[in-house]
Amino acid sequence: MYKNPLPVVDVIILHENSIALVKRKKQPFKGMWALPGGFIEYGEEPYRAAIREAKEETGLNITLKDKKNVFAYGNPKRDPRGHLISLVFISRAKNPAGIKGMDDATDARFFPLEKLPAKLAADHRKILKDILGW
Repeated sequence: MYKNPLPVVDVIILHENSIALVKRKKQPFKGMWALPGGFIEYGEEPYRAAIREAKEETGLNITLKDKKNVFAYGNPKRDPRGHLISLVFISRAKNPAGIKGMDDATDARFFPLEKLPAKLAADHRKILKDILGW
């Protein structure tokens, strides 16, 4: 039997000079701030998973910068649940005032890039530095 990595999405949601983060409700990384995201469902296109996860966790409707231009992160040790490969999408919030923690998030808010929480879940700080040059 083959053991394969599982696909997930993470979403960078921009508004002005800020980024949306969610406070995780569950383990792993419970109580830590993270990019919104989650598992891609069977039969679901990754870009649709990104839109769905953003809405489920933040209440935000988003516009993807480009549904074909994604970034991949797959360090086998990035998540204690196992080998997860994250496809990261960049987006903009259509309704930024509507941000709120929902589903797997106890809180959600926009943080200025220069005032992000000191510690972010998994490899999310690396993702933001790599993609946004922050």
